[in-house]
Amino acid sequence: MNLKQLEYFVHVAELGSFTRASIALDIAQPALSRQVRLLEVELRQNLLLRNGRGVTTTEAGKLLLEHGRGILHQVERAREDLGRVRGALAGRVALGLPPSIAKMMTVPLTREFRKRLPNAALSISEGLSISMQEGLLTGRLDIALLYNPSPSPELETRPLMEEELYLIAPRPPKSSKARALPITLKEVSGLPLVIPSRPNAIRMLVETQMAGIGCKPLVSLEIDGVAAILDLVADGAGNAILPRYALASTARPENYLAHPIVKPRLVSKLALATASGRTTTLTQQAMLDLIQEVAMAVFGSASPKA
Repeated sequence: MNLKQLEYFVHVAELGSFTRASIALDIAQPALSRQVRLLEVELRQNLLLRNGRGVTTTEAGKLLLEHGRGILHQVERAREDLGRVRGALAGRVALGLPPSIAKMMTVPLTREFRKRLPNAALSISEGLSISMQEGLLTGRLDIALLYNPSPSPELETRPLMEEELYLIAPRPPKSSKARALPITLKEVSGLPLVIPSRPNAIRMLVETQMAGIGCKPLVSLEIDGVAAILDLVADGAGNAILPRYALASTARPENYLAHPIVKPRLVSKLALATASGRTTTLTQQAMLDLIQEVAMAVFGSASPKA
């Protein structure tokens, strides 16, 4: 058994598929299958049950997966320790960001990462909170920013910030002095909304809060993308419910009014999350601290901290 075979097996077992693992590892699927099979032959154990939908681990496979994760983690820690001998942290960090956050944070976060952790590698992917949570549990992601995560023994979370949501409406033509007055959530329920599809975190929060006061959103269009939503609002297709800083992503923020939503306020909570079953490496810990610092700099004036 060698470390490469162990890494291949862990990826296949966590992702439940040779195809997905070959993509993640950037290796041809036949070569991946051959290495895992050689590992099974050497250990004289069937580690995976292969079926048309993918693979599942046998009892022996579950045992090796548990040990394999620990061994690979220790190897990563060894690399970090050797990196510290050279005066720098090393290793790789896989980070998941919601699309709206990625648009604001990717450039400043990457810039600071390269400056402070020059010997480490960073991978950033975008996704919905539900898919990123799955990525944490399978080992595809080391850290993710999740909206409104439910308490789970499988996740360790720390509050990052709170985002107050606003009703984003088109500014009336020739009304440069129009004011963004507060609006109740009940009143919002009577307005046509351009809103993301389920299970988007904002969509779920809006539906939950409206249900609590006996109403539901009037969905005009379902669009998954902040830029497209704002373009449609400006075009008169409806209103949006978004954090105020979302207007920073448009070329003409003066074309919109951001009405505070009251009775109740809509507040979306963003948290840093890691998998509770894995020990955080020193490089990952440094990244967690860096994310908090960059978020403070980027969103400090737009969102109150949790």
